[in-house]
Amino acid sequence: MHGGRIIVEIIVAVGVGALSFVLGYLFNKVSEKRERASAQKEAEKILAESRAKAKDIVLAAKDEAIRIKDAAEKEIERRRRDLQRQEERIQRRLENLDKKLERLDNKEKKINQLQSKLEKEAAEAEELLKQRKEELEKISGLSSEEAKQLLLEEVARESRQDMARVIREVEAEAEAEANRRASKIIATVIERIASDYVSESTVSTVPLPNDEMKGRIIGRQGRNIRAIEEATGVDLIVDDTPEAITISSFDPVRREIARIAIGRLVQDGRIHPARIEKEVKRAKSEVEATIIEAGENALVELGIQRLHPEIVKLLGRLKYRTSYGQNQLAHSIETGYIAGMLAAELGANVKIAKMGGLLHDIGKAVSHENDGPHAKVGAEIARRYKVPEPVVHCIEAHHHEVEPQTLEAVIVAAADAISGARPGARRESLESYIKRITALEEIAKSFRGVQEAFAIQAGRELRIIVKPDKIDDYGIIQLSKEIASKVEENLEYPGQIKVMVIRESRAVEFAK
Repeated sequence: MHGGRIIVEIIVAVGVGALSFVLGYLFNKVSEKRERASAQKEAEKILAESRAKAKDIVLAAKDEAIRIKDAAEKEIERRRRDLQRQEERIQRRLENLDKKLERLDNKEKKINQLQSKLEKEAAEAEELLKQRKEELEKISGLSSEEAKQLLLEEVARESRQDMARVIREVEAEAEAEANRRASKIIATVIERIASDYVSESTVSTVPLPNDEMKGRIIGRQGRNIRAIEEATGVDLIVDDTPEAITISSFDPVRREIARIAIGRLVQDGRIHPARIEKEVKRAKSEVEATIIEAGENALVELGIQRLHPEIVKLLGRLKYRTSYGQNQLAHSIETGYIAGMLAAELGANVKIAKMGGLLHDIGKAVSHENDGPHAKVGAEIARRYKVPEPVVHCIEAHHHEVEPQTLEAVIVAAADAISGARPGARRESLESYIKRITALEEIAKSFRGVQEAFAIQAGRELRIIVKPDKIDDYGIIQLSKEIASKVEENLEYPGQIKVMVIRESRAVEFAK
C-alpha cells in the first residue's frame, strides 16, 4: 500500500516535470519569435537612418567639391594674371636692354674715334717733345743723362734736408715726451728716498794719545811697524802729523783691519810682534763678521731672501769700497730701492729689479783680483752661485758691456745712473776732473768739420759748434751720435753726458 502510493507520487512528479518542460519550450519559442521581430524592426530603422545620413554626406561632398573647384579656378586665374604681368615686365626690360646696347654701341664708336685721335695727338706730342728736348740740349749744352744726374742730385740734396728735418722733429717730439715721463717717474722715485753719503778715500787715520806713541808703534829698529805691515798688508805712514798716523792701502778691508788692530794696540799700550799678530787676527774675525752682517742687513732692508752665503759676503765687502767718494754698499742699496720703485711705476718685475740693483756692482768687491770690467766679473760670480739669470743679465748690462734685453736691465742701469749722478753723491779730485774735461773736448775736436767744442755744466754737457759749409743738417745728427759713442768708449764718468751739436749759418753785409 505504501509502495503503491510512492509509485503514484513518482508518476505524478514525472508528469508534472514533463508538463513543465513542454510549457517552457513553448514559451521560449514564443519569446524568440518576438525578439526576432523586434530585431528586424530595429535593423530596418538603422538602415533607414544610415541611408539618410549617407545621402546627407553625399550632398555635403558635392558641395565641398564644388567649393574646391571654385577655389582652384580662382587660384589658376590669379596665377595666370601674375604670369601675364611678369611677361610684360620682362618684355619691357628686354626693350630697355636693347636701347642700352644701342647706346653702348654708339659710345664704343665714339671711344674708338677718341682713341684714334689721342694716339695721333700723342704721336704729335712725342715728336714735339723730342724737338723741344733737342732744342734744350742745344741751349743748355747738357745731354739728357747729364740733366737727369743734376736733377737727381738736387732732389737728393732736398730729400736729405727734408729727412733731417723730419728726423729732428721726430726726435724732438720723442725726446720731449720721454723727458716728460722720465722726469715725472724719476722725481716720484727720488721724492720717496733719501740717503746719506759717505766720502772716503784710500787712506785712514788712527788718532794717538800723544806723539810718544809713534815711537812705540815703530818699535826698536822698526820691528813693530814691519810686523804690522806684514800682518795686514798695508803701509803705515808715520810723519809730522800731530797725534796721528796714516794707514794707506788700495784694499779697504785690509785698511779697516789695520785701523782696528792699531787702535786696540794703542789703547792697550802693549805693542810687540806677538801682540800685533794676535790683535790682527782678532780684527780680521771682527771685520769678517761685520762684512757678513752688512750683507745680511742689506738683504733684509730690501726684502730679498735666499742668496748664496758667498754672495752675501761679497755684498758686505762693498761696505769698505768707494767710487768717487760714494760708499758702494750704500750706493747698491739705494740703487736697489730706486730700481724697485721704477719697476713698480713701469709695471716691470719689482723683485728682479731690486735684486739686480743691489747686486749690480758685486764685481767691484773682487775687481782688483780678476781681469775685466766689474759688470762682467759680477755676472760671472752671480752665475757661479746660481743667481737667477734675469738678475745676472741686469748685472752684466748695467754699463752696456752687453746690450740690455729686458726692461728690468734698463731700469737697473737707469737707477745706477740716478744714484751716482745725484748732487753730492760722488766727488772726484780737481786733477782728474780737469783731465776728464780736457779729454772730452779733445774727443769732440777730433771729428772733421768741428769748429769749437766746450765742456759745460761740470762736464755733463758737451756743446759742439760745426762749420756750416762742411756739415749739413743731416750730418750734425749723425755727428752727435758718433761723438756720443766715442765718449762712451774712451771715457769713464759718473752719470751721463749730453752731446749737443750746433750748426749756424750767418750772412753779414754793410750798408754804405
